[in-house]
Amino acid sequence: MQLTDQIGNTFSFAETPKRIVSLVPSQTELLISLGLEDSIVGLTKFCIHPIGFKNTKTMVGGTKAVNFDKIAALKPDLIICNKEENTQQIVEDLSAICPVWTTDIYTIEDNNQMILDFGKIFSKEDSASKMVSEINAAMQGFHAFASTQKLHKVAYFIWKNPYMVAANSTYINEILKLNNFQNAFENLERYPEVQIENIKENEVDYILLSSEPYPFKESDFDDFVKLNEKVKITMVDGEMFSWYGSRLILAFEYFKKLRNDLNSL
Repeated sequence: MQLTDQIGNTFSFAETPKRIVSLVPSQTELLISLGLEDSIVGLTKFCIHPIGFKNTKTMVGGTKAVNFDKIAALKPDLIICNKEENTQQIVEDLSAICPVWTTDIYTIEDNNQMILDFGKIFSKEDSASKMVSEINAAMQGFHAFASTQKLHKVAYFIWKNPYMVAANSTYINEILKLNNFQNAFENLERYPEVQIENIKENEVDYILLSSEPYPFKESDFDDFVKLNEKVKITMVDGEMFSWYGSRLILAFEYFKKLRNDLNSL
């Protein structure tokens, strides 16, 4: 069987890979959702879901720095990476150990394709197809809800010192649009540094402070209130906005609750 990953590399699979190293937290969660927990032999310290699972496997580092010797010792059949989460150098170096499948997720369609690809690679086609159908049904229902909500301009902050936001050409921006939010920084690309003084100029309705990668807290609200007392600020679950894979099944209900909470601010 020949399959091409999302950065254009083609692989031949004579048999189903049995030993997997996953270097992306959301993709680890997806593999488990597909029933592949026994096949995962290595993961990152950030693979925190389901709770406690990472303690049953070999941790091989983070997403940007890994222990190559540890990974090689696990004798994996396939390593799972992501273009954004992992560096090109990591992908290239790990290719000396075994094939490295790399995902590249910007849209819901990309996400669903990843799920279907994993279904084919790991002989879980039925589970993958069922999951994609469940995501599409949940998304259709959410579309009906979101279309009744007012379009609001938002700024989605992912980092502090320096302040950084999610801008255009990101999965988070796609999710913001899905929520009927207008990204105040969609004229910029990726994850730019910004001056929070620009918030006043952009007439932002809501400031969304993500729980990850920077763990914003309510004590961080003050910096923004000083600039504009009228702007509304809230914490958001970063996993729901940035974790693709099976997490989307839970995300739509979260987004409904978030919108209702924002409406009451």
